[in-house]
Formats: sequence, structure tokens, C-alpha cells
Amino acid sequence: MAAGGNGAAVDTKAAFTQIYYTLKEELLADPAFEFTDASHKWIDRMVDYTVLGGKCNRGLSVVDSYKLLKGTDVLSEEEMFLACTLGWCIEWLQAFFLVLDDIMDESHTRRGQPCWFRVPQVGFIAVNDGIILRNHISRILRRHFKGKPYYADLLDLFNEVEFKTASGQLLDLITTHEGEKDLTKYNITVHRRIVQYKTAYYSFYLPVACALLLSGENLDNYGAVENILVEMGTYFQVQDDYLDCYGDPQFIGKIGTDIEDYKCSWLVVQALERADESQKRILFENYGKKDPACVAKVKNLYKELNLEGVFQDYENESYKKLIADIDAQPSIAVQNVLKSFLHKIYRRQK
Repeated sequence: MAAGGNGAAVDTKAAFTQIYYTLKEELLADPAFEFTDASHKWIDRMVDYTVLGGKCNRGLSVVDSYKLLKGTDVLSEEEMFLACTLGWCIEWLQAFFLVLDDIMDESHTRRGQPCWFRVPQVGFIAVNDGIILRNHISRILRRHFKGKPYYADLLDLFNEVEFKTASGQLLDLITTHEGEKDLTKYNITVHRRIVQYKTAYYSFYLPVACALLLSGENLDNYGAVENILVEMGTYFQVQDDYLDCYGDPQFIGKIGTDIEDYKCSWLVVQALERADESQKRILFENYGKKDPACVAKVKNLYKELNLEGVFQDYENESYKKLIADIDAQPSIAVQNVLKSFLHKIYRRQK
């Protein structure tokens, strides 16, 4: 039985990937713009470079959630196409955010290759490419969903989530980068707000909201589901912050630099809450410095404050609360969707 389930996942990924090429071809043949040879080549390469290369978790979870809501593993070709198309719209949204985030953060690599703006001849043309990626979403939705009863709701959903994410990014930028480094700006409330707006809405709520709309549901009736998914997204980011420091780089595929980068990480926020004056001084003097000796002092302080234990407690408490909230949902299908998300991330190591 398990092999069959796995086979279905492989088939979904294959169908999902194939639909990407259909959508890209449609965009490259968009009658609203007369492409020159050079601009056609540019968009073709840019979209491949920026949209592909991730794990597609967000996009694929639209398809998985839709199947669970319908209570079947078998979708018609039309249903599969529309679910995958909404999944790709989320992947396009992610690409748009990441292209611009990398410029703002002056990052060097993304998904194991140079950031798009670091590619020779690209530079700040990447800003306009980000705008084009965002507009691709509108073009895709218009082509495939105009005339559907939920078309306006879909546009509204993407606009709403984009606004929340951009606002979360602003909060992150001004908290982390503005003026001189000031750790007193960091606390659990600030961390939570950044995470919810910047990550949780588009990564957790958006895929399920897309599946609900596809199923003919009214999102106004799913406020509790939105809250649970945003909570789950917060828990996911706390895990990320934890793994940045304690995860195995060989296993997670990246070396954590949150301490060096002066990130408003859950760990530093917890440390600030628990530290006495002398420990706070160690944090203030060493956090956000590239020097490995400074990083080691911060990590040593984390050990002293037993943040690993604090995280384990947080993980257990969050899980218990999420399960209780999920079990309170009237629809079993909705419970299944929420539990499938939770079980993918609970106690993950990467």
C-alpha cells in the first residue's frame, strides 16, 4: 500500500512539472506583448532560473489539499490542471519575493546557485523581472480562471497575501537593518509578527485557501482554519530558526548564519528573555559579528540558557495545541488537510 501512495506522489510531481512548461509557453506567447527574440529568450531563461529549483512544497500542497478536501486520490484532467496551475501561481509568487529579497539582503546564493541579480548581465534588471513574475500570476489566473464563480476571490486572495507578505518583509527589514544594531528592539511579539506576515500566510494559508476556493468553498467560513495555518507557519519558522543553529549542515543543505547576520531569530529572542545582565552583555557584544569567536560565545550562551530544552518544550506544546484546535474543526476533510501539513513538519530535522 505504501508503495502505491509513494507512486501517486511521484505521478503528482511529474504532472505538476509538466504543467509548468505549458504555463511558461502560454506566457511566452501572450498576445498582450509583442516579444522580440531577445526579450522572449530573456523571459524564458529568467522564469526557468527563478521559478524552478525549489522543492515546490507550497505548489504541490495545493494539489494534495484539494484531493483531501474532495476525499479522492483521483482527479479529472481538468481538476488536476487547475490545482497544479494554482500551485504554480504560488511558486511564481515565491520567485517574485525571493528575487527581490535577495537584492535587498545583498545575498549571494539561492537554491545552490548565484542569486538571479548576481548572474552576469542581469544586475538590477532583476527588479523589473520581479515585477514581471508578479504580473505573470495575474496573466495565468486570467487565462484559466476568468469566468469561474470564484475568480474574483482568487485575485483577492493573492492580493491580500502579497500585501501581508510585503508588510512582513518591511517589518523584518526595519527591525533587522535599520540604523545601528539594537537588540532591545527584538522580542517575542516582534518575532511573531514578522514570521506570521512574512512567511506563514503565503507558505501555509495560501495553498489551502486555493484548494478551498477550487472546492467551491467560501473563505469567510474558514477563519479558524486560517488561524491554525498561520500558527503552523509560525511553528515552522521557529523550527527553522532552531535548525539554523542546531541542525546538521550536511543534512539541512545549508550552513546557518542567523547569528552573524543579526537575524531576529526565535533563539536570540528567547535568550534575551532569559539572560541576566552579564549574559545580556555577552549577547550585545557578540551578536551580529562575523568573527567565529563571537559566534561561538553566542552559541555557548544558548547552551548555558538551555535553549535546546526550551525549544523541545515549545515544540511539544505547539503540537498539542495545534492538534486540539484541528480536532475542533467540524469537517473531517479539513481536519485531514491540516493534519497532513502538521505531520509533514512535526519534529522535522531539515
